Amino acid sequence: MISESVLFSIFLIFTGAALLATIALFARQSLLVAYIALGVLAGPSVTGLVADPHLIADLAHIGIIFLLFLLGLDLSPRKLLGQMREAVGVTLMSSLIFALLGYGVAFAAGLSRIDCLLVGMASTLSSTIIGLKLLPTTVLHHRHTGEVIISILLLQDLIAIGALLLLDTLAAGSMPWLRASLEIAGLPVLFVAGLAAERWVLRPLFHRFDKVGEYVFLLSLGWCLGLAQIAESLGLSYEIGAFIGGITLANSPIAPFIAESLRPLRDFFLVMFFFALGAGFDLAGATAVWPAALALAAGVLLIKPVTYRTLLRKFGESTILAGEAGVRLGQMSEFSLLLVAVALQAQTISQQAANLVQLATLITFVVSSAFVVLRYPSPIALSERLRRD
Repeated sequence: MISESVLFSIFLIFTGAALLATIALFARQSLLVAYIALGVLAGPSVTGLVADPHLIADLAHIGIIFLLFLLGLDLSPRKLLGQMREAVGVTLMSSLIFALLGYGVAFAAGLSRIDCLLVGMASTLSSTIIGLKLLPTTVLHHRHTGEVIISILLLQDLIAIGALLLLDTLAAGSMPWLRASLEIAGLPVLFVAGLAAERWVLRPLFHRFDKVGEYVFLLSLGWCLGLAQIAESLGLSYEIGAFIGGITLANSPIAPFIAESLRPLRDFFLVMFFFALGAGFDLAGATAVWPAALALAAGVLLIKPVTYRTLLRKFGESTILAGEAGVRLGQMSEFSLLLVAVALQAQTISQQAANLVQLATLITFVVSSAFVVLRYPSPIALSERLRRD
């Protein structure tokens, strides 16, 4: 039997999201803003309607597992190989600039050197969820703009996964060298094994039973959760396993159909993820760091689009494409929040630095998504002229 707290939380999330989304549309704001605002209002920092921190953490955990799987479905390794030279150059050079930005703001706020390094690391990443959620399907799959954005996000996600592995190791404290070696080797082994299983097991099954939509749905989710569990068993994390599951499944010819059929599930967990993001936000802790967080957010919102536009132009992209890609990548990332959460568990970052990253990330999410929705084509654009699904 479903507990009352879980049932009430689901009611609160989706009924409240519907109400605030209506207000957001009339106010010409992004729906993502409504989901985050609902989480803040319902969370422990304001009304306390959802007061259980474990429930909030579980909602965010489940949401990001499925979201990363669904996002991985759009990151076909084969399609991105041609973009790697440009993506590597842009990602490495931009990451250095953004890391220096984050480090400088944290240093000016009087944080320790380790805190400064972690804030700098968190500042290098752009949001995969926002970047791909606000890309129309036609751009995502059939236009060069989507390929450029996806290739940069993929490399950033790989960097973030490496950082998470390092922090996981630190969180474990003293770790035997054999276990550490297995964790380091686990990522490429899981990826290669996933590609092989997709080619020789999943693809024949999809080919034979592709007319049975329910079976395609179940096999896809089973693949996601199966790789998530295997990754956890290898000492990685559920999120990393789900993301690898999506990327390996993106190699299948049926991947676009799977992504389309799972779109309602994507939207369901999108609401849950951003609600949990807002509900887990500590308003009291944010008051002590808001000047530094505002400075970091402003720096990211102003410097990231310009940096990406300049670098992409140097690699031969058109001014229009470089400008749009820069704006779409001009925020911090959900991986930034994961990094500080794991760093807190490892006791390698102070609570003040974690609050700084959390507040700056939320500000960039709200401002960046609202700007993209108002200016560029997206599935949730407020203008009929810009709305593209």
